[in-house]
Amino acid sequence: MSDTKTKYAAENLNSLGFAKPERDTRVVVAMSGGVDSSVCAAMLAREGYEVIGITLQLYDHGAAIQKAKACCSGQDIYDAKRVAEMCGFPHYVLDYESKFSDAVMDDFADTYLKGATPIPCVRCNQTVKFRDLLQVAKDLGADAMATGHYVRRENGELGAELHRAVDMAKDQSYFLFTTTQEQLDFLRFPLGGFDKSETRALAVELGLSVAAKPDSQDICFVPTGKYTDVIKKLRPDAADPGEIVHVDGTVLGTHAGIMHFTIGQRRGLNIPDGSGQDPLYVLRLDAAKKKVIVGPRKQLKKNRIYLKDINWLGAGHFEQALDGRNILVKTRSMRPPVPAKFTAVGNEIVVDLAEPEEGIAPGQACVFYDADMPSRVLGGGWIVSAE
Repeated sequence: MSDTKTKYAAENLNSLGFAKPERDTRVVVAMSGGVDSSVCAAMLAREGYEVIGITLQLYDHGAAIQKAKACCSGQDIYDAKRVAEMCGFPHYVLDYESKFSDAVMDDFADTYLKGATPIPCVRCNQTVKFRDLLQVAKDLGADAMATGHYVRRENGELGAELHRAVDMAKDQSYFLFTTTQEQLDFLRFPLGGFDKSETRALAVELGLSVAAKPDSQDICFVPTGKYTDVIKKLRPDAADPGEIVHVDGTVLGTHAGIMHFTIGQRRGLNIPDGSGQDPLYVLRLDAAKKKVIVGPRKQLKKNRIYLKDINWLGAGHFEQALDGRNILVKTRSMRPPVPAKFTAVGNEIVVDLAEPEEGIAPGQACVFYDADMPSRVLGGGWIVSAE
């Protein structure tokens, strides 16, 4: 290394944490076509990085293009291309329809058939984006892959750490809990320190055509907003009828498929509450017997959660690091983290909540945060059951 390069490395790190000039730092940016990823790419290009934009074609855009608030539609691919052309960096579209169908859509349908409630955005990040696309970025010789997620990557004593975004209303750390340490070392999240309003303002400043584009809000591959239509298409037997049963064993009615229900649901039961009785909620789904078990709201409260497939982003092995430790957890994306304690009971992985919560559903995620540093994500696991 020359004296000049040695001095640069010793005294300077660019905004992505590399000891070299921006022009010598290659970054692949995952571009969905929305305002966040567009700002991420345009901002890095303006800073002088060698940016390569990649958009994934994930599903049949013929129908989805009609829905303005779904990400990765045909319009989104066009919007991403326009941003790249304006900013002067290359942009590629990769056909990932088969990968997305196998890893995300099939899992989505099968999870509902098992009586659980899936989170397709987590599966997409876990597989298609942070596994397959990240490998493409490495194959292209990139130093890093950047995304427009609202989450922060901080350098800790033992390496890269995942933290909640500054804008708590937009924080997406719940959806990124499956990110591995190896992936986190390679990933960058330039918008993690921004408020959404700042991102919008920067989009205007950068002259991006997507500055006023609405945020994507729904599941990207459900163009009509009715997820049950997608499930029936993928798994025709999902509409098998069954019984709606009170927790005391009384049969109250029938249903047209357990895919129409999730834990904590009250509307759409199509059964009378009964004069003087408490309103009824879905307490449990018995997929094997095609039964929907309902009961009073008070029986929704659970404080013990059983988990599987833990992803750990802390020091050491999670069982030794977490056993008996006080942590914070989120069991739904829109809920704040709450106090809990992690224990390993035999072969079972258990989280005990300090206060019971309602609507804890199998198939959802239980994400861990550091009680001493609440912004830090320690990992998480998939909910198997609750009691």
